[in-house]
Amino acid sequence: MSAHVNASGDSMRLLSHIRPERLTTQQLLRSLGVTSSARFFSIAAGKRTGLMLNRKLGCQGFGASVAAMTSFPPQRYHYFLVLDFEATCDKPQIHPQEIIEFPILKLNGRTMEIESTFHTYVQPVVHPQLTPFCTELTGIIQDMVDGQPTLSQVLERVDEWMAKEGLLDPSVKSIFVTCGDWDLKLMLPGQCEYLGLQVADYFKQWINLKKAYSFAIGTWPKNGLLDMNKGMSLQHIGRPHSGIDDCRNIANIMKTLAHRGFIFKQTSRRI
Repeated sequence: MSAHVNASGDSMRLLSHIRPERLTTQQLLRSLGVTSSARFFSIAAGKRTGLMLNRKLGCQGFGASVAAMTSFPPQRYHYFLVLDFEATCDKPQIHPQEIIEFPILKLNGRTMEIESTFHTYVQPVVHPQLTPFCTELTGIIQDMVDGQPTLSQVLERVDEWMAKEGLLDPSVKSIFVTCGDWDLKLMLPGQCEYLGLQVADYFKQWINLKKAYSFAIGTWPKNGLLDMNKGMSLQHIGRPHSGIDDCRNIANIMKTLAHRGFIFKQTSRRI
């Protein structure tokens, strides 16, 4: 690689072929035409150049290198609504499946910190008795769903919570995030159709974290959250197949990706 690249366009074409972890800070600066005589290492200049690098490289997979010099770039959404259902299940599978845990974490798009939580268990009505397989998989026992609100009542409470949190304001941009497309493409609309319920518009577009992770890292997480945590050297939080714990893992992975420079975009929708 040539040690002197003057045009920023040429430098970016050159950098695009190099993995970010193989670039030193000095190589990044030289490629953008910053020399030692420019006194880059003054505090003010360091901040300005860090922002320039972030804008140019953050969306091209260079977030991991830039993160050491600057905070993560602003996201496209004010809030991310992390959601992960648990549902009735058995072997062979029962039909229809019904949601029995309904958690949402409100994640601030600027800080990537959790600001609010909606969480409830849900009383199934078609198959009200949980199977041993379901309890073993999810950790949800019969007492946890008995006497809880039905899905119709829960959806009303979600709407009230969304309003209280300011998420129904047209000027506030928010989007749901799930680990896969199952929750909002199949599970919720399928149960709503069975029960004759309307699906709110805010449930009809979302970010599939598996797709976002594959865009950012370059590999598909076949085992979902376990693979994503392992791939990013993160400790798994709580119990697998606990809805609220899965939401916390999703939020933690999102925060880590954001700190590496990844900007989340909508991946999925249901018309």
